[in-house]
Amino acid sequence: TLAVTQFFSGKKEVLEMAKREKKKAYFETFETLTSEFSKIFIVNCDHVGSNQLQQTRIALRGKAVVLMGKNTMVRKIIRDILAKNPESKLAALLPHIKQNVGFVFCKGELAEVKKVLLANKVAAVARQGAISPVTVVVPAGNTGMEPTKTSFFQALNITTKITKGTVEIISDVTLLKEGDKVGNSEAALLQMLGIKPFSYGLAINVVFDDGEIYEPSVLEISDEVLAAKFATGVAEAAALSLGANQLNDLSMPHLMADAYKNMLAIAMETAFSWPEADQFKTALANAPAVSAAPVAASAGAAAPAAAAKVEEEEEDEEGGDMGFGLFD
Repeated sequence: TLAVTQFFSGKKEVLEMAKREKKKAYFETFETLTSEFSKIFIVNCDHVGSNQLQQTRIALRGKAVVLMGKNTMVRKIIRDILAKNPESKLAALLPHIKQNVGFVFCKGELAEVKKVLLANKVAAVARQGAISPVTVVVPAGNTGMEPTKTSFFQALNITTKITKGTVEIISDVTLLKEGDKVGNSEAALLQMLGIKPFSYGLAINVVFDDGEIYEPSVLEISDEVLAAKFATGVAEAAALSLGANQLNDLSMPHLMADAYKNMLAIAMETAFSWPEADQFKTALANAPAVSAAPVAASAGAAAPAAAAKVEEEEEDEEGGDMGFGLFD
């Protein structure tokens, strides 16, 4: 009995030692990654299997590193880092380390890493008790199911009819809305129809970017959108400056352009001029001649036609009835 006790005691110590070594290695790995990477995705891992997670890791090679761990352990590591370095920006992560989350340490562009995460989503069946992440619509059409299965449709208030010995759904039906809990009937019906309405993967909760926290929707903003927004802001600021008679970098180009137009107007009406204004004067002087040329050409073409018309009218007057009446 003593030998057995000693055996299990020794085995327990070995396991505890291995556990401590594993925890120490995890601490070192997390600290290393946080020191090397300043951009981190905090991702939700619900319904993500180990095989899918491994495939995601493979797809992210060279772009990002995926790290999972217990929330309590991660919080302790961050607090230890803050104790050593109070100015560390990792404190912004603490409020978001909750529920089933993991970390994606990004090496490449954030938008590219996000695309890889979205591409590695896997279609899944609707299981009873799950919360629907999307709106599920059952399309109209023949289901290929026997008439004995109509009870499922009746329980869900889905209008059907029997066509050639099979159940046919008359119109599209919204079976689940986003946020609804999947019931037994909904799960059974979707499974019988072969519909996998959900897709699961590493979903980004928040983005940590060198101490700043923001929503993943920000990553959808492209350079073109930013440039357009910036141009709109500059135009509005320039309009405000002009309306308020404020002289600054935005209003100066418009004021200079208006002043130059006024100088050109004065030059057109006076002898005052400069080389650039001479070009406008020459163009203005030639403008009547240029515009008159088509008019003269059209007038010259119209003159023979008018003369021919007059001659034709004269001939008609002379040779109409020759001066005789009908009964002469």
